[in-house]
Amino acid sequence: MVKKSNSLSDLGGLVYSTDLGRIKPQPTEEAAPAGDGIARVRRESKGRGGKTVTTISGVPLAGEELKTLASALKKRCGTGGALKDGVIEIQGEHVELLIGELQARGFKAKKSGG
Repeated sequence: MVKKSNSLSDLGGLVYSTDLGRIKPQPTEEAAPAGDGIARVRRESKGRGGKTVTTISGVPLAGEELKTLASALKKRCGTGGALKDGVIEIQGEHVELLIGELQARGFKAKKSGG
């Protein structure tokens, strides 16, 4: 039989803390990803219910610059997309178009996978 505690001191001291509640952490400045500086463009459909997306990884940008580039590339392709963990995802198959666009913007880009 377990003895039920009736006082706060029996609970080990800390009962309630606001130390890490719902306070959002302050945004920190993201560094550009360490890599070889080559943007790799590939077509993927695995794990997406058969839908094809074009992913771009290894772009040597961070933060707002990467968001701006993703937005410009989505507009260039005329489709939607997302930016997840430093990887730009563009809906549809646009590998050749995106390689040309990235090279026109001064990035080293190459086709990756298949």
